[in-house]
Amino acid sequence: MDIIDFLMQGFSIALTPTNLLMAMIGCLLGTIVGALPGVQPSGAIALLLPLGATLEPTSAIIMLAATYYGGMYGGTLTSVLVNIPGEPSSVATTFDGYKMALKGQAGKALGIAAIGSWIAGTVSVFGLMLFAPPLADIAVSFGPPEYLALALVGLTMMTTIGRSSPIKAALMCVLGLLLSTIGTDPIVGTSRFSFGNINLLGGLDFLPIMIGLFGLAEIFDILAHRTRVDPLKTPLRGLLPNREDWRNASWSVGRGGLLGFFVSLAPGAGPTVSSLLAYGVEKRVAKRRNLLGTGIVEGVAAPESANNAAATGVMVPMLTLGIPGSASTAVLLGGLMMWGIQPGPLLIPEHPDIFWGLVASMLIGNLMLLIINLPLVPVFAKALQVKPTTLVPIVMAVALAGTYSLNNNLFDVLVAVVAGAIGYVLMQHKFPAAPLVLGLVLGPLVEKSLRQSIQMGGGQHRHPLHQAGCCCVLADRCGAAGVRTYHAAGQ
Repeated sequence: MDIIDFLMQGFSIALTPTNLLMAMIGCLLGTIVGALPGVQPSGAIALLLPLGATLEPTSAIIMLAATYYGGMYGGTLTSVLVNIPGEPSSVATTFDGYKMALKGQAGKALGIAAIGSWIAGTVSVFGLMLFAPPLADIAVSFGPPEYLALALVGLTMMTTIGRSSPIKAALMCVLGLLLSTIGTDPIVGTSRFSFGNINLLGGLDFLPIMIGLFGLAEIFDILAHRTRVDPLKTPLRGLLPNREDWRNASWSVGRGGLLGFFVSLAPGAGPTVSSLLAYGVEKRVAKRRNLLGTGIVEGVAAPESANNAAATGVMVPMLTLGIPGSASTAVLLGGLMMWGIQPGPLLIPEHPDIFWGLVASMLIGNLMLLIINLPLVPVFAKALQVKPTTLVPIVMAVALAGTYSLNNNLFDVLVAVVAGAIGYVLMQHKFPAAPLVLGLVLGPLVEKSLRQSIQMGGGQHRHPLHQAGCCCVLADRCGAAGVRTYHAAGQ
């Protein structure tokens, strides 16, 4: 039976009324959860596991997966409308999406995000279907040196994702790297920079800092300057992207989708890293790269396409190797094992209904997201016509409530408020917050990969004969001459 036959079998499973309903429920829940700051799809998936236990395994995994990739689009809503990323993967969307909203183009930003996400997500599903086994082989060959190289490539983007001077961007990236060292040492397990505070033993949570830097800082700026922001008077016609917008965004969608899919094949490099890298690539190669950060469609299309493609890409190592590439796929992995299904090389031959039903449902689910969200773009855009005196308290309450819901801990709320105050100061002195976020995201990966690479190398320079497979201890003690004598003796 060839791939076409398997895919038709998958559609026969996914198109049953029960599985269509599960996909619809997952898409709706994912969109809602993604739009709530601080509430991640992994948490929603975990809460749905008891319900999934009462369903057939295929129906349950379809619902849980739809919740995951639905959350990727949901995070776009608050990123564009109120400059608060609903998900970490939506941080890069705020760079241009919110600027477009301020110019009365929120509808275009949301439309580009919806259609670009559908295109990238659909193409990535075909990538999952066609290339899962060989791409999984490539991903599993990644070791600490390869992860370090990937992270360093990401850090080189730091000077391109801010519109201020490269020196200021570099300083902010270094600050992010320093903040990422707070908590427990990833190699030896000792505490660092916690100052006796047990809340810091696990490090600074990414989401409170992100909510503070991007959302609360904007609110503090309005309150401090008593700025009177008039509601946007955007007519409903002309809200969706036009032909010129698509000419500008088409290459960004393609580049973002491909980069998001392939980067996410490496476990640990999920939608957040993919979206930031995609935006950095656009700053280097886009035709209108000098306008990125001022509110253009390319700045929304690239990261949104990347994070939705990555939501599919992380399924490759999870399904074919049993290695989760993100928190959400880790929960999905646990769900599969709860039903007695072991992800790995034998998943496809032993449970073709699970794999091909999931593949077909993802194609259907991405189309459902487009159908659900595209007609609602004018409704979402109308939210910007609410008076600031009404909108600001609501945004503040939602942001702080979402922050508290992460761990039910007031310390996270304090972190968000402090990050908001710091973000406000940075805004006044023209320091970009985006490189700080990049350093904070990539910092743990850089440190862990670097130290593991050093351990792999013995922490010292080796003689070239080591690369030929010679005994490390012999070379260290006897030098090259001793190694040659050892081999000459036929050892």
